[in-house]
Amino acid sequence: MSSNILHQVQLPRAAKRPLSTSRAAPEALAPPAPEGVKHPFLSTSRAAPEALAPPAPEGVKHPFLITLGERTRALRARRGITRKALASLAGVSVRHLANLEYGVGNVSILVLMQVARALQCSLAELIGDVTTSSPEWLMLRELLERRDEATLHRVRVAVGELLGTGGANASGGRQRRPRVALIGLRGAGKSTLGTMLAADLGFPFVEVSREIENFAGCRIGEIQALYGQSAYRRYERRALEETIQIYPEAVIAAPGGIVSDPANLNLLLAHCTTVWLKAHPEDHMNRVAAQGDMRPMSVSSEAMNDLKSILSGRAAFYSKAEFQVDTSGQTLESTFNRLRSVVRGALDIAT
Repeated sequence: MSSNILHQVQLPRAAKRPLSTSRAAPEALAPPAPEGVKHPFLSTSRAAPEALAPPAPEGVKHPFLITLGERTRALRARRGITRKALASLAGVSVRHLANLEYGVGNVSILVLMQVARALQCSLAELIGDVTTSSPEWLMLRELLERRDEATLHRVRVAVGELLGTGGANASGGRQRRPRVALIGLRGAGKSTLGTMLAADLGFPFVEVSREIENFAGCRIGEIQALYGQSAYRRYERRALEETIQIYPEAVIAAPGGIVSDPANLNLLLAHCTTVWLKAHPEDHMNRVAAQGDMRPMSVSSEAMNDLKSILSGRAAFYSKAEFQVDTSGQTLESTFNRLRSVVRGALDIAT
């Protein structure tokens, strides 16, 4: 496999000592909540990375607020309206808008929503992200906005083929790769079924979690405790890249949270025949508990609700797998036979 396809990530060696659209988005068009009522956007959105940045020293404008003001002025200029007109459209005072444009004070998210609505742009475009960084990005957003999932999937695959990053497995007339990746939440049966499938196919069985620990020199929990979640994702990416490079044929059990990183999910979809092992939340919980592993629910009194929330949040990403096999309500033998049939059919291997 060519090295330009797989981007290598430089990692710290885990030694034996710890390391200290141009159109308004739905939220921008949402009317303000009645007085005294919590706005739904505030009750559901997570803090952006900028919100977690340390405050600027007293008397010094925060760089984020300065940049935000510059974007607001640029967008206003692009729309060709005066500050007074924009203040009127947004329902805020001219002074408040001027403070926003010059990076003075701390502006509330609801004011930003009102300004974005008045500018007829998305909140992301006002605050700024990579898709607002150039005219080409903005035009791409416009082309893709409000497209259905099937269309977006075709675009993603086509872009992958164009950029040489892999597209989708077996796309572009290529033969399907005999490298199988099992994805799903903990307790779906990836290790048990994966071991059985690898033996049946005569392929090596690789658990990415074990490869991560080999790279880091410590257990998964220690990686996250010592180095943090970002470092763990980098180890995960490196382990996945190495596995794909080393094993042209393999059954790979992917960590449950691998879909949290779109880059890792893209890598799996492009270079593996992917199968989502599904299960009901109760089955996930019972199987994990039987293994004596309650991560990350061990500190929660609402373990089942936590698990359901995690599964709900990841289901849309797990569903990007080419195939799905439900492991609930069946014996191990019948589940394996179903998985075996799906994979052998996909790889065109006689059953």
